[in-house]
Amino acid sequence: MMLPTLRRILAIAMFLLVTLLFVDVTGFSARWFGWAAALQFVPAILAVNVACVLAVVLLTLVFGRIYCSVVCPLGILQDIVSRLRQYFSRRFGKAHFYAFRPAYPWVRWAFFLLFAVSLAAGFMTIPLLLEPYSAFGRMATHLLSPVYTWGNNLLAAAAASCDSYAFSATDLWLRSGTGLLLALATLAIVGLFALDGRTYCNTFCPVGTLLGFIARWSWLKVRVDTSRCNHCGACSRYCKAHCIDSAHSAVDASRCIACGNCLSHCRQGALRYSRPLPPAATAKAPEATASERAPQSSSRRTFLLTSAALTAGAAMAQAEKKVDGGLAVIEDKVVPERRRRLLPPGALSESHLQQHCTACHLCIAQCPNGVLRPATDAGHFMQPEMGYERGYCRPECNRCGEVCPNDAIRLLDLAEKSSTKIGTARVVQQNCLMLQGVKCGNCARHCPAGAITILPIHPEDADSPKAPVVDAERCIGCGACEHLCPVRPLSAIIVDGLQQQRTI
Repeated sequence: MMLPTLRRILAIAMFLLVTLLFVDVTGFSARWFGWAAALQFVPAILAVNVACVLAVVLLTLVFGRIYCSVVCPLGILQDIVSRLRQYFSRRFGKAHFYAFRPAYPWVRWAFFLLFAVSLAAGFMTIPLLLEPYSAFGRMATHLLSPVYTWGNNLLAAAAASCDSYAFSATDLWLRSGTGLLLALATLAIVGLFALDGRTYCNTFCPVGTLLGFIARWSWLKVRVDTSRCNHCGACSRYCKAHCIDSAHSAVDASRCIACGNCLSHCRQGALRYSRPLPPAATAKAPEATASERAPQSSSRRTFLLTSAALTAGAAMAQAEKKVDGGLAVIEDKVVPERRRRLLPPGALSESHLQQHCTACHLCIAQCPNGVLRPATDAGHFMQPEMGYERGYCRPECNRCGEVCPNDAIRLLDLAEKSSTKIGTARVVQQNCLMLQGVKCGNCARHCPAGAITILPIHPEDADSPKAPVVDAERCIGCGACEHLCPVRPLSAIIVDGLQQQRTI
């Protein structure tokens, strides 16, 4: 009976670690627990992480679909929702039980083929909606991260009132309205199916379908000793995968996630999580007498309260007014119209990012500079792109490459990052303060590449007004000039992206 307890402990630990990756922006979690994202099956395939893919396959061949039960955060979230449903059902006087349902393999394989064909064709909109880790990542980024940040800011305010700086406040802002709506829709759909167990996991999830196919040949399975089974149906009532047919003493290994619930509730000792049973145990024998049947403990297991963060709800981010000296309200910058969208350093090219990114939004959640946000156009839906309204891409930061589990954003060392050209700045002269007689030069002073020079517009005229000029060969597109330009709401200098990033 150690299997359910051990499985639950490991699942809770993995769920907390993966969630922490999306809500913690200090870099601590990514540095120590980044392996939790690298273990996810589809990101490992896209990153050509052969060791991880083989490990998951071997794990499934030995233990069955333990990956879905312990490693996959969306699967664990479904368990949390179904457990909450059972808890509240008991509180209101009517316990909720599951029941065996026949499999619908044509539905499962139809979704899997749709996923696989879209993934191979580089059309990532469908894979990013179906891939379980990415779906969970978007929910954590847009729903849990604001709650975490809000709680952190409350602690920072309380500490500051006591003259303590143990906590530092973090900007709370809405990264994407579309991303928030998609996260809410995903939570609603998955949560609705999870009220009745692992229905989503065993119907729509492509990872569940593939690993379920492999699990048919797993060495360890939940097996029925027909010499003990009396077809009472207790195992079916507690099987959240709906895969135990108690009437025929059969377990569908392709849907079983080895959670162990059935083992805990079988009073006859007829279920075992074991290697193949000897023939004598699988042949129907006369029913044992009550004195021969060893009663098993039916004590209820205590559920750890890890769902508190999920039930807190989504906090809507509101931009605080920024005031200059307590006098003038500083207007927020708006997103400019770029000639080509900006990709994070290490994305290599639009085609590379398109073919590898499943929009898990871990890079967006971890970006300490606030420059990454989801794209909303159909061709790059929910994939990361850059904007410099809240910060710029600092040459000394390569966090997005460190945390990306898909290899969609390659990890660049800091020297390589500083010499990678991701875009080119251009001056919008009609917005420039220097052409209006104001001595500014902010863009030239703060350009880390030294690519901007203040020069007269008409060199032959001694009284000619001056304006910034961009050396396109030296500019790396970091956005320091655009972000630090005092002109609002549209900067006087805008960075356009490149189709193919290159080293200069």
